[in-house]
Amino acid sequence: MRTRNEGCLIAWLAAAWLCLSSAGFAADGAAASAPTRTRAGRPGAEQRKRGERKMEGATTRPMERGKAAMRPGAAAREEERQAEPAPTFADVSYGPDASNKIDFWKAQSATPAPLVVFIHGGGFRGGDKSKHDSSLMKACLDAGISYASINYRLSGVAPYPAQMHDCARAIQFIRSKAAEWNVDPKRVACTGGSAGAGISEWLAFHDDMADPKSDDPVARQSTRLTCAMPTQMQCTYDPREIKKIVPGNAYDVAPLKQLQGLPETFDWDKDPIDADLDARLRDVSPLTHLTKDDPPIFAMNSKGAETDGNIHHPNFGRYLKKQMDALGIECEFHLNTDFPDEQARVDAMMAFLKKNFGMK
Repeated sequence: MRTRNEGCLIAWLAAAWLCLSSAGFAADGAAASAPTRTRAGRPGAEQRKRGERKMEGATTRPMERGKAAMRPGAAAREEERQAEPAPTFADVSYGPDASNKIDFWKAQSATPAPLVVFIHGGGFRGGDKSKHDSSLMKACLDAGISYASINYRLSGVAPYPAQMHDCARAIQFIRSKAAEWNVDPKRVACTGGSAGAGISEWLAFHDDMADPKSDDPVARQSTRLTCAMPTQMQCTYDPREIKKIVPGNAYDVAPLKQLQGLPETFDWDKDPIDADLDARLRDVSPLTHLTKDDPPIFAMNSKGAETDGNIHHPNFGRYLKKQMDALGIECEFHLNTDFPDEQARVDAMMAFLKKNFGMK
């Protein structure tokens, strides 16, 4: 039986991890072959601001808020980050934009290694590849799994679909380097929190974007994944659908408007949604692309986010699981409270990866 202090410590450590891994509107955040396929009322301003802080506030790591605000668990995690190995290849360009950069850690493996790609969060308008999941990275490298972390164009630079397309290009680029970087192109997974979670799901469910007739050898590579591990996730970015899934005003957060190139004053309840915007709202949402040949998902949300208007509400994960269960696709959904500590969370993710990568 745990003492009261031990119980508090465990709960606190779990919360500390969530603060660090919530990559999106809360950033930073996580022998199968990849399948192929061709195919109420208006909230007030203060309510909206609170929702936006939820989306972006958790993306700001404690180190960025100042050491005085850093909790001991967050400090330990930052120390772990400082002690992690340098990337085998750092700031490798995968596309034409200055933001299109990859950090890659090569696992020690005599045979081509599977790969986990981390996609940072930050409400699609912030975040950086340096704020990846250090604990997961260490576990991956120890298990012979290579690891990468990528940057992409933010919504202040370019609206949707730039973010998803950049990350798809990064996957293709790494596959084009498979021989040089000792990567198994048939065993590639993505993970990330919040916005990074949504991009990971989008890539997992979207039709293969490879163009076999392209003059560009990178563009000829597949974008499909073996599996994905979204945390602090949303399964749709269509405000009309979010209203049905999450109570309150989560649908009205400003980052979703900026993602579509809309002004912050845009009113989803009153302003007209033309055919072009309607198509973009449907296309940006991972669930739009979900079909029965899609790969397995390990999804996680925070129990603490189960409040009205929270853009990381666990209802997103529950809804995703319901849709995937109906199609007979594996969806392992967790709340953070399912894990007593950080190591248990990493162990669960590694077990999921190894199963889908065909590793012992």
